[in-house]
Amino acid sequence: MTPPHSWGGGLFLPSHGEVSAKPTKGRGPRGHQPVRTCVACRQEAGKADLIRLVRKPDGRVGVDRAGRAPGRGAYLHATAECIELARKRRSVDRALKTPVQPELWLEIQ
Repeated sequence: MTPPHSWGGGLFLPSHGEVSAKPTKGRGPRGHQPVRTCVACRQEAGKADLIRLVRKPDGRVGVDRAGRAPGRGAYLHATAECIELARKRRSVDRALKTPVQPELWLEIQ
């Protein structure tokens, strides 16, 4: 005979309307946006507000417009100030651990 406090093999399934104490997987509340840091000004911003630069498998750096390309990534505000600051300080070079080709700066301006 099963004791009245047993939940069927130790598995707790909350009934409709109850909240489980277990953490749930997923994206969280709707409208949540991941936060990233600009490598130039070091200010945090939503991922959608930044440009993602990625070190490609061939070692070159490119713009990742979709934000999902494989490889090491760095984020940068799309402002002239942050782009120039990153170029002068070589912030993207350090973040991606590879030299940035000069053509990239023309592409993102």
